Amino acid sequence: MFICTAGMAQAQNAAIDTVAKKAITDLAFITGQWEGSGWMIGVDGVRHEFTQSENIRFKLDTTAILIEGKGFAGGRMVHNAMAVIRFNATENRFDFYSFLSSGKEGVFKAFIENGELVWYLNEGMKYTVRIDDKGNWYEKGEMNMGESWFQFFETNLHRK
Repeated sequence: MFICTAGMAQAQNAAIDTVAKKAITDLAFITGQWEGSGWMIGVDGVRHEFTQSENIRFKLDTTAILIEGKGFAGGRMVHNAMAVIRFNATENRFDFYSFLSSGKEGVFKAFIENGELVWYLNEGMKYTVRIDDKGNWYEKGEMNMGESWFQFFETNLHRK
């Protein structure tokens, strides 16, 4: 009985792995090495500009994506983050595991919507990444202001 149960569990895991790999490969459009510039509106209400790089690659036999991002302004690092994206078959979405050098971390819901990667920090804040018709990375961060979304963040990157 144990052997039969173990065999069924292996078959089920193989099916989940196949679904996870297919879902993750749908995010191939974001993989690669990217660099460029961006801006964000700080808590002071002022727009701050920075340079940004993203190194994004498949990991774990194409069942996960690893993202490493760094931003610099005025010769100093202002953003140092890592994220892992995995497919959550139970919820039919991606889980976006985010880690900041400050020690902050979180797991956020992520989806492919209209050919774009969108992840939600909560119901009132989201980030969207799309690749434009020239192959460049465009990312924006927005906050829900009730009737509309307010953009507080943007990066424009190109492949290295």
